[in-house]
Amino acid sequence: MKLQLEQALAAALAEHLSRAYGVSLGPVVLEDPPKIEMGEFATPVCFELAKRLRRAPRTLAQEIAGAMTLPEGFARVEAAGGGYLNFFVERSYVSRKAAAQALQATQALQATQAMQAKQALQAMQALPVNGGGGDGARGKVIVEHTNINPNKAAHIGHLRNAVLGDTWVRLLRHAGEAVEVQNLQDNTGVQVADVVAAFLHLPEAPTVEAALADPAVRFDYLCWDLYAAVSQHYETHAEDRDAWRAETLHAIEAGGNPTAELAERISNAIALCHLRTMHRLGIEYDVLPRESEILQLHLWEHAFRLLKEREAIRLESEGKNQGCWVMDRVGAVNAEGEEESKVLVRSNGTVTYVAKDIAYQLWKFGLLPLEFGYAPFHRYPDGHVAWATALRSAPNAPKFGGGAWVYNVIDVRQSYLQEVVAAGLRALGFEPQAERSVHFSYEMVALSAACAAELGYAAASDEKRVDVSGRKGTGVKADDLLDRLQARTLEEVETRHPEWTDSERRAAADAIAAGALRYFLLKFTRTTLIAFDFKEALSFEGETGPYVQYAAVRAGNILGKAGTAGTGMAATEEGAWGLLWLAEKLDSVAAQAVAAREPAMVAKYAFQLAQAFNNFYHHQPVLQEPNAERRAALLALVARVRERLGEALGLMGISVPAAM
Repeated sequence: MKLQLEQALAAALAEHLSRAYGVSLGPVVLEDPPKIEMGEFATPVCFELAKRLRRAPRTLAQEIAGAMTLPEGFARVEAAGGGYLNFFVERSYVSRKAAAQALQATQALQATQAMQAKQALQAMQALPVNGGGGDGARGKVIVEHTNINPNKAAHIGHLRNAVLGDTWVRLLRHAGEAVEVQNLQDNTGVQVADVVAAFLHLPEAPTVEAALADPAVRFDYLCWDLYAAVSQHYETHAEDRDAWRAETLHAIEAGGNPTAELAERISNAIALCHLRTMHRLGIEYDVLPRESEILQLHLWEHAFRLLKEREAIRLESEGKNQGCWVMDRVGAVNAEGEEESKVLVRSNGTVTYVAKDIAYQLWKFGLLPLEFGYAPFHRYPDGHVAWATALRSAPNAPKFGGGAWVYNVIDVRQSYLQEVVAAGLRALGFEPQAERSVHFSYEMVALSAACAAELGYAAASDEKRVDVSGRKGTGVKADDLLDRLQARTLEEVETRHPEWTDSERRAAADAIAAGALRYFLLKFTRTTLIAFDFKEALSFEGETGPYVQYAAVRAGNILGKAGTAGTGMAATEEGAWGLLWLAEKLDSVAAQAVAAREPAMVAKYAFQLAQAFNNFYHHQPVLQEPNAERRAALLALVARVRERLGEALGLMGISVPAAM
């Protein structure tokens, strides 16, 4: 509601300035006044107008306040301070609209439930199911996230990537974008080769067939241990590292041999483990582009030919990069302050990672004359299919790639390489695509000292956080973290609800644990280095997921006890109005989060709304209201807040449990 009113007011104010003063100041800036008593919107536009017209801002504000025609939903405008304009909305108008939107939301929920039932039926009938469709507001938007090497179990660092990426997808879809979710699989790289070598050469390694057939073996955990073991072996046996890696990588790249088939089985099995792990947090993917098809369909060769044709790269004839294909003007500066070139193809003919990333980015934008085949890889419980690239397409396979915008969710350590990718697009003359190639960066995740100790990792006495290493086998597996969170939550749920069935308690515990983890990873801005802590994440007090979930559950309980959602909402009293207006800010906050590329804004808003609701109910016990008409109006307000809390949590991929 606030977003629509804001847009209408900005348009009306811009039109009035043009008509009355003959000026265009660009987008009109609207702000939230410091107090609700000062109105719902404010603008400093008169200060800029005063510079243009050489008149006093206060005088202009008084003129505009007396002459401007307000759009529907506004009651009045006042001049304030030295030249501000404060706008007051018509509270009864907003209340009526909010009640109508609440009814529409209920109907939409029923339609969604019907669609989910249809998808479940299609899944049982093994029909291809994929969401989305249409071009969206800006054409197709591609979001690439997670991208775990399929050689071992996912760890906590991968969770921040996946949760940020998935929340960004949800925000974009909320804004009307058609989004395609990609999860790149480097199934031919060194990490996979090392695990394959471990199975082939380490005496403690079982056969892949035996491990996959044994239900007691968690295959991604086994590969985690083998990867750590072979890495430690390499530290004292450099000759094995060089020989085993070279032999294994050569076999994988050549294909059509037992080693390549083994790598395929291992990487596919682990990729499935990753999908199941992420689905515990409600995260799904549309397509898994795989390095194996990128190699076999010669994606790089297409890009290399294009780079040479357009003279975007050159063959270096002297210096340390002699014999290499390099790209100039990529932003790197050496110790002497001179701009360096970036090597894309080494003198021995091997291709660097950033060169492959440029080729992949070109494909994502639809700038290469090449298309993959696609085959179903995994079907989620809701019927959605995650497809994987293939040499030939399965019947009825969707088409992927060809985006208008591309967001690459990769940690901040990859910032320079992402700049090189964009520079590659510019060097080829694809300036618009370079501008729409976005590095959605984030800082790393560590563990608090207390959390690390609980998980069995030692920390120095003065350490506040503990960095862990998957290569050394001291990382924190994502499933272990979720298991521990769910176990803790389940204990609390069992204590509070002994009358529930085991499945009901498990469902609530899963929702609370997933919500706690997702909220914790989202409440910090992307540039913040965070240390995960069990106690902080699971707390029912303070800025946590369970606190927001509890507020939504509490609102639902109030409505359940009342037996009705209430009607005739007229939240014109100051306390009720402040709560309703905050609830109506959700769409505006979501739009601001998209504009700022900062999901933490939604987390902060959800906490503020939950806090405001709890404070309101503490001072206004709705169920004890003796006046029937006022009680119905208050219940309608509670229903609206419950709906908006659910929507805010949904944007973060967090569900509302049945009870807490």
